[in-house]
Amino acid sequence: MRLRFTKGSGKFDQLDVEQHGATVAIIDCPKQGIIPHDMVHFAVEAEIVATGFLGSIAHGGDSGFGAAADDPQARAVERLVETLQAEAWAGTPSADADFLGLYRLTCEARGDTPLALDAATLAAIRARLASLTAQWQALGIGATLALEHDASARLIP
Repeated sequence: MRLRFTKGSGKFDQLDVEQHGATVAIIDCPKQGIIPHDMVHFAVEAEIVATGFLGSIAHGGDSGFGAAADDPQARAVERLVETLQAEAWAGTPSADADFLGLYRLTCEARGDTPLALDAATLAAIRARLASLTAQWQALGIGATLALEHDASARLIP
């Protein structure tokens, strides 16, 4: 699955999701001062063994707001994305134990079961986020960052 993130000039960036040479979804991504929300999904879903928002789209799911909301695994991924976004907005990474504690608390507050996440996986996600952030910041308005996502490698029954 190819993801094309285009930096917009207004309040939104755009994500075009392509599969088998065809666009299957066009998603407006509200600007938030860091990389787009769905790019955080890419960083997370590329490193964990779980199906989240992008994996759901890859397997024929809806791309709208609240997509995969009935899937416990996708909800746990969403909580992880939210926790990583909060850390990015803060500007500095938390200690791993603090981050993992906040992630578990975020899941518990929403009635979700957290994913098994270790320090090595968290480090890999953070490294990928740092790389994506640098690439995104280097883009001018109207430029596109294309990413390949292999959701089949992350499918858990």
